[in-house]
Amino acid sequence: MSAPLDLADFLRYWDNARSRTRRLVALIPPDRVEWAPEAVAGGARERLTCGDLVRHLASIERWMFAENVSGRPSRYPGHDESLASGVEALLAFHDRMHAEAMEVIGALTPDQLAARCETPGGASLPAWKWLRSMVEHEAHHRGQLYTYLGLLGVPTPPLYGLTEEDVKARSRPEEV
Repeated sequence: MSAPLDLADFLRYWDNARSRTRRLVALIPPDRVEWAPEAVAGGARERLTCGDLVRHLASIERWMFAENVSGRPSRYPGHDESLASGVEALLAFHDRMHAEAMEVIGALTPDQLAARCETPGGASLPAWKWLRSMVEHEAHHRGQLYTYLGLLGVPTPPLYGLTEEDVKARSRPEEV
């Protein structure tokens, strides 16, 4: 049985989604790469920094998702600053990990996409479903980057080209 996922379509979609995240990485102020909002009083966990988020996304795409859908265990190295330090290094690391992951994922056969893979948590699911999870994971952390940049006062591009105000202005006011 083949996967209900057209790989070429998915790769185009994923590349576009990843490019929306990359736009944000380039906006991180150089002196704020390792900045994170202060934890709420009593919070037990530290916050990931801007750089941590980017390194996490880059590493997990390549070393967890791409490995798992290829039938291999995760080799996720974490998000330590030693992986990439500074905005230029973050962009280069992000681009390199994405290119490598795209090559690995792009080489999957329909049978491999339909085959079950094991996640680091021990779940077993079709590889194509694990790739969908990668998209949700990206959206979650991209949202954090938008929030962090907003807290820093950095103007960010609208996600799909229109702001909320633009959508409202182009809508037809009907009774809700």
